[in-house]
Amino acid sequence: MTNRPHRPADPRDRRDRAQLSRATALPLIFGIVAVMPFAVAAQPGEGVRDTAFVLQLALACYAGVRLCTMVLSGRRRLIQGAFWLFCYLAMGIAPLAQSVLGRDPTPVLGPRSDTVLATALVLLGLVAFDLGAMLARHRPALDDRARPAARVHRTRLYLLIGVAYAGSLLFIASLGPEVFFSSRQELGESLEASGGGDGGEAGNALLRGFGTVPVLLALLFTTRWLVTSRRARRSPSVLLPWAGLLVLNIVVNNPMSNPRYWFLTVMFALLFTLFPRSPVMYRTSLALGVVMALLVFPFADRFRYDEDGHRPMDADSVLEPLVVKDYDQVPMFANTITYADDGNGHTYGKQLSGSLLFFVPRSLWGDKPVDTGVRVGEWMGTTNTNLSAPLWAELWLDFGPLGMTLGFLALGYAAARTDRRYVQRTVDDPSPGNIPAIVVPVIAGYSFILLRGPLLQATGRIAIAAVCLALVTTFRDDPRRRLE
Repeated sequence: MTNRPHRPADPRDRRDRAQLSRATALPLIFGIVAVMPFAVAAQPGEGVRDTAFVLQLALACYAGVRLCTMVLSGRRRLIQGAFWLFCYLAMGIAPLAQSVLGRDPTPVLGPRSDTVLATALVLLGLVAFDLGAMLARHRPALDDRARPAARVHRTRLYLLIGVAYAGSLLFIASLGPEVFFSSRQELGESLEASGGGDGGEAGNALLRGFGTVPVLLALLFTTRWLVTSRRARRSPSVLLPWAGLLVLNIVVNNPMSNPRYWFLTVMFALLFTLFPRSPVMYRTSLALGVVMALLVFPFADRFRYDEDGHRPMDADSVLEPLVVKDYDQVPMFANTITYADDGNGHTYGKQLSGSLLFFVPRSLWGDKPVDTGVRVGEWMGTTNTNLSAPLWAELWLDFGPLGMTLGFLALGYAAARTDRRYVQRTVDDPSPGNIPAIVVPVIAGYSFILLRGPLLQATGRIAIAAVCLALVTTFRDDPRRRLE
């Protein structure tokens, strides 16, 4: 048999999970909601305990409560869980630490009132996201029986595997395999040297995208095939391509030469492909995500630079790991508000259009917008314009506070509906060719990149992933083309 029959949930399993929830609920809530924020707030520092500080403390506690809700939920809410994990750390705890120390990872040029407004708008976005998710919960249950299910077409999957091998091998051959185990700085310099000339930046982005995205998706699809099918685990025609894909991913998607947020996407997607129905793994991932982000993530900056360019981290304060450029989202939102108030105003969708139409060359679109982080960075006069532009700043700059609020309302609604469909698909459809079982973990992992921004930098890989998914997806349940 290819697919294992669905076994009804044992009431004893539900009792065990309930006992686990009761045993872990109080320590988890107490640690995330109370101990962490107030321990950070109590640290000595030069920061001013003003309105921005109070709002930031409230924001961290609110995001902590919602993160605990995700961790202790009986359902696996991957996209919502990733959202609240990012908000708790990057928009809550890290900015709170920066406020306590009186230090910003990126200079804030405007008055303190702009930081107050930015913090208040972030909190407004969180509430709007929650309201959207609440609206989704009151919608009727999803009924997918009337519509055909999206499945993996076996022949097209092998075509995707061929594309993945070609893209990754071309990427490796263009730069040399050794550069992938050096640093992000050296890889970037090698890409610039190999690009050269006009259009080199776009060409390098395509080379990197097709070298990393198809091979990841092909690995995820074949991994699920192996996890859910005994026949596949005995078939050399599945095992051998999977082994090659694993080696290629170790080369092109390793943490040494890739942005940490991209590697986080890779690990998040692979973890939930290996354990698609494990609530324990889901809870553990979110809970450990907090620890990893605080203790490991900042120090992984070591792989960004080579030996000469590496910058050791100052350890004058236990909060020092949170005052790094990776956590500059709230300061950059404040700078975006100051940028708009300086006479630049709102763009009314122009920035978003530039992200959606990223593939249009600048030779055909003369005033095509640069990404928001670069735009605000150039206005700030910084030498390094590789700055974040969180989704709050993107939506606010384009559509103002009302548009930002509606955007997060829609985002919360879509996230909750997608999470519900993911649970249904993975519980009721354990087949190897289950498309949502792969797509939703990828979206959840990539949401860290989308929330951090800028959007223009993130859309290239999204487009390549969409092409790969369109290639392998079918809505016809043909036994001859089904993964078995």
